[in-house]
Amino acid sequence: MKKFMYLFLTLILSLFIGIKVNTYFKSIEAKINLLSSSVINEIPVLNNLQTSDKNNLQNLNFQKPDFVEIAKKTIDNVVHVKNSSNISNDFSLEDLIFGRRQQRPLIGTGSGVIISPDGYIITNSHVIKNADKIEVTTNSNQTFDAELIGSDDKNDIALLKINSNEVLSYATFGDSDSTQIGEWVLAVGNPFNLNSTVTAGIISAKSRNLDPSGRTTQSYIQTDAAVNPGNSGGALVNTKGQLIGINTAIQSQTGSYIGYSFAVPSNIAKKVIEDIMEFGVVQYGFLGVTGSSLNSSISKVLGIKDTEGFYINSIEEGSGANIAGIKSGDIIKQIDGISINKFSDLKGYLNSKRPNDVVKIKLKTNSKETLVSVKLNKNERIQFYLIGILKNISKDELKQFNVSSGVKISEFNDNYKKYWNDYGIKIGNIVKSINGNKIQTILDVEKILISRNYHDPINIEIINDNNIIERFNFR
Repeated sequence: MKKFMYLFLTLILSLFIGIKVNTYFKSIEAKINLLSSSVINEIPVLNNLQTSDKNNLQNLNFQKPDFVEIAKKTIDNVVHVKNSSNISNDFSLEDLIFGRRQQRPLIGTGSGVIISPDGYIITNSHVIKNADKIEVTTNSNQTFDAELIGSDDKNDIALLKINSNEVLSYATFGDSDSTQIGEWVLAVGNPFNLNSTVTAGIISAKSRNLDPSGRTTQSYIQTDAAVNPGNSGGALVNTKGQLIGINTAIQSQTGSYIGYSFAVPSNIAKKVIEDIMEFGVVQYGFLGVTGSSLNSSISKVLGIKDTEGFYINSIEEGSGANIAGIKSGDIIKQIDGISINKFSDLKGYLNSKRPNDVVKIKLKTNSKETLVSVKLNKNERIQFYLIGILKNISKDELKQFNVSSGVKISEFNDNYKKYWNDYGIKIGNIVKSINGNKIQTILDVEKILISRNYHDPINIEIINDNNIIERFNFR
């Protein structure tokens, strides 16, 4: 009897546990079904959102442009540039015994961009510097002798010309000022003599100055498109296939690409070659202000709140800025709608302008913003490292010193100020000649500085206050 009762109770307990377990799993199944139905029900909601707000979702649909079509449009516009120059070997004892050895040719290579159907080509000036012969090879393997029309070392731009019986494929210029950081670009060139190489990247920065002293006119577009030796002078193009820059430099400790490349903006390059074709030299529009870029530390010293813009310290008398009423203490915030946050922004934009061009400048003075129009005039001054600032002089000043030509000393460099003062040379004295070359204007000084090596000897003739010519030699 006891055994029967034990079995009966065990059966009841097992039945009870079975019912509970069954109920538990049914509840889990119900929850899973509920969760599944809720997920399924969300899909129409997303579909409705995509239908009703397509424009916003399209903005989130980041896709690369069709690089294939851009490359097809660009690759025939880019050429391989080879320059050769004969450099004599240093004279040695072997030359006395065996006779003077022949000159050996030095070969350099780079890239160039065809910019007209009749064969004008833009490249870097360093690609063809000191070349005795220049050869250009197109993407279709046609080779031409090229003529150097002119070059500008300041902006590292040169203009070549080839003569072809065919109408050549050529690049069209884009507006480099309207480019934006993050925009897709292609670099096309001939690195390591590998013809017709295309790489892609984005614009990483604009108005980049690689000179830590800040005294140069550099205002590069920085990209992360792979550029190596041989790419110099090649094309940087946007997603429309338009030329927005001339690839010029890389920043590297190895000599090869490590992530940073730089291009001369197309607006500057275009202006340089137009000046070379029309005037033979590059014409620069002169604003007539000196100052410094703002940041938090400089603003603190000046006692102002603005940390962006160009703070004006002084105004050149008779300059466009002076005539327009711009004063010391004003802050340049924009030029022609282009934001000015640092000196390279200002200099880069002015490098694309000529004398007599009119620009609209947004100024900030004592928290008040104004818009003024400034007519740029011709640059009348130049920085000569051994002296300082030299300026063109008027006819009246020439009569005063009884000379027919020359430029005057406007300002001394700090490093040489004591030297010149010790020899009685003062501000206003006239530089008559440099290295035996008669000086008419600052253009003559610029040509001498460009043509000589930095360590070459130099001699200068200066007319002092007593109308006596003083001669100075530097080695």
